[in-house]
Amino acid sequence: MRDATLNVAVIGLGLIGGSVLRALAVHGHRVSGYDADPATRATARTAAAQAPANARWHVTGTIADAVRDADLTVVAVPLPSVGTVFDELASLAYVGVVTDVTSVKGPVRDLALDRLRTGGQSLATFIGGHPMAGRETSGFTAADPRLFEGCAWVLCLTEDGAGIHDWLELAALVTGLGARVVPATADEHDHAVAAISHVPHLVAAAMAARVASDPLAGTLGAGSFRDGTRVAAARPELTAAMCGGNAPAVLAALDAVLADLNAARAILDGSDPIGALAPWLTPGYTARLTWPPQPGETADLPARADVLLRLGRVGGWIESVSADRKTVHAVRPA
Repeated sequence: MRDATLNVAVIGLGLIGGSVLRALAVHGHRVSGYDADPATRATARTAAAQAPANARWHVTGTIADAVRDADLTVVAVPLPSVGTVFDELASLAYVGVVTDVTSVKGPVRDLALDRLRTGGQSLATFIGGHPMAGRETSGFTAADPRLFEGCAWVLCLTEDGAGIHDWLELAALVTGLGARVVPATADEHDHAVAAISHVPHLVAAAMAARVASDPLAGTLGAGSFRDGTRVAAARPELTAAMCGGNAPAVLAALDAVLADLNAARAILDGSDPIGALAPWLTPGYTARLTWPPQPGETADLPARADVLLRLGRVGGWIESVSADRKTVHAVRPA
């Protein structure tokens, strides 16, 4: 993956996959896309015909056709379908780099280790990825080539730095789309997103369901209800795969939130709920005022796995990769 212009296959053309396809095409890469749904393929072909001549993509009828000349394959299907795609890539003896955009990383890593091989030998290099750029809308019609501008995009590393050269090539591609690359292990990613994405989806669904039996509450719902329940509009099967696929980490994060809410309930049942609630609310108030993290110190760091993982653990990110792939331009939060 050293050519500035890459051949990329995108398997799955929903919101994220479709946006990856469009963004890569806009940035001059040669892109082929495939989706299992014939209607989605037809929609993507029509959109390609209407796109500017220098930002078009090709939609194929099979995975084999999509990946035939691909240096990189992006797997953008829901978690329950990832193993099937990996099996097909293995059957095709695909030896390029494979990444994914799934919101759970440990299970996908395990699938890659088990499925992307033939005759007991590994084939493709797998690098887990997750752009933190989801929306409650879905499908190719919601795809946006600018979706990833400024977003945090996790690229998974192992402690031993296996595949670091391909990782840096992928990081250069992702930062070229305007995203900020955050290095993390698969397990670190899953622990973090359980708290900031998966449990919020469950809480939003529970809150939104309350208005179904309360028409007055539905009429009075305004900004706090809208903002607190936005992700409840995501397709249930996608949220189920995301949360269920990360069940151990989600359980721990959900238990912590439930403990906090039980503490609030006890306060409301006490003699001075107004006075006692303020201290309970203050940590969340303070944390929300200081989010999102603002850029602080910048540095050019050596492109080593241990250095990159330390950067991710302090909340830092990568804005660019040097042309010789020996250093990264990194930012730590203020």
